[in-house]
Amino acid sequence: MGSEAQLPKWASEPCIMGIDEAGRGPVLGPMVYGCLYCAQSYQKTLSSLNFADSKTLKEEKREELFENLKTDESIGWAVDIIDPRELSAKMLKKNKINLNEISHESAMGLVAKVLNMGIFLTEVTRDRALREWILDETAENMHKNFGSGYPGDPETKAWLEHHKHMVFGFPSLVRFSWGTCTPYIKELAEVLWESDKMDEDSSCGKKQMKLIRFGVTTSKRKSEEIESSGKGHCKFFQARKLERLTHF
Repeated sequence: MGSEAQLPKWASEPCIMGIDEAGRGPVLGPMVYGCLYCAQSYQKTLSSLNFADSKTLKEEKREELFENLKTDESIGWAVDIIDPRELSAKMLKKNKINLNEISHESAMGLVAKVLNMGIFLTEVTRDRALREWILDETAENMHKNFGSGYPGDPETKAWLEHHKHMVFGFPSLVRFSWGTCTPYIKELAEVLWESDKMDEDSSCGKKQMKLIRFGVTTSKRKSEEIESSGKGHCKFFQARKLERLTHF
């Protein structure tokens, strides 16, 4: 579905394209990927047409903008509607296809569709932002050959593998909360953050107070022996088999 019925006059000019999705999170209905493309020379005009995140617009305004979009000959668009049955079938089949891979296929399909129409596509807006990203980190061995950024991209996988750090994790460009990063994070050194330590200490303190309320106490000597052996109240010390050292 889209506006590909007739090749626009500006198709042979350098063109840009942006891709977005709707319906990734809901339990009901399809997931829809859409793209909008236009000549680079039209980009400034495009930014003045009051398009915005659909969540910030009322339904009447969205419908009005859609009608404007369909009649604007300087803009082309296309959508890929992924049926809920297709989503379920792919995600539940024996060789599962996860949502990230489905999204990647849809986005790449839209790019291919527009290119096959004869549009002289030189950029996808997000790709340009990724390509021009200024890394905060300055390690000598860092490079920007990270591919599309999608988890199924071999170049992206190779970049993640090359740029993981055993202590510091990933560069700030990476969405390290994504499930894609989990296998890499498991290989990294375990780090205790100060906030975690405070939470654990607080938890241990509460347990000690409960013991005192029930009349359970330990002698100072006994507690020192337990602490020096690494078998104190906090699980943090037990799990890491830490011991107190008095001589270095």
